[in-house]
Amino acid sequence: MKGPSVSYEQPTILHADLSRRAVVDTNDLPWVPSPQAGIERRMLDRDGGEVARATSIVRFAAGHTFPKHQHGGGEEFFVLEGTFSDQDGDASAGTYVRNPPGTHHAPWSDEGCTILVKLRQMRPAGELQLVIDSSATEWQTGVITGHWTKSLFTAQAWLENVSLEKLDPGTQVPAYLCEGGEEIFVVDGSFADDHGSYAAGVWQRNPHGFSHGLRSDTGCTLWVKRGHLSP
Repeated sequence: MKGPSVSYEQPTILHADLSRRAVVDTNDLPWVPSPQAGIERRMLDRDGGEVARATSIVRFAAGHTFPKHQHGGGEEFFVLEGTFSDQDGDASAGTYVRNPPGTHHAPWSDEGCTILVKLRQMRPAGELQLVIDSSATEWQTGVITGHWTKSLFTAQAWLENVSLEKLDPGTQVPAYLCEGGEEIFVVDGSFADDHGSYAAGVWQRNPHGFSHGLRSDTGCTLWVKRGHLSP
């Protein structure tokens, strides 16, 4: 992911109303420096200052470290490029991590990495730390022929589900209702629905009750989170 780095005051409110749809092409966003040298962000949604409920693309330059910190409200992330490291080990591209509230680490990246990260959006208790290397799991048949899934996290108690989904070229998923809302990040390829077209790097958040179908001429891989936006 390439783009200019800029220095300006970060927004404290950005797409913060979870009842409204948001679509962001992260390729068009500048990289905003964090307080830590060598670590930059592209902000997707945010409610708060430096400590915030937030969804962002975060980029570590090679050889840089983020200071030790505790996860108030939890942290989940998906490694898009490179290798992310902390005291628990290395997470390469395709790895999904959940760090529940109260956990802590001091992450770094020797080679550099880019991650999709969500902060302060987890339940206050009851979760265990989770690391899933999606490259080590097999694709499972989805809702129709040409639609494939890899489960990353499921919480039946509050209907939250995180997965990778893949559409083969020419696949069309019929329209469905987003019960509990959904977020989609296009990892590679592109897809379209009745509302537009979305290439690699596009993030969308669809509120509870939103309806759409997915189709892809070229094929695509999507990071998808559903059920977490119930009213």
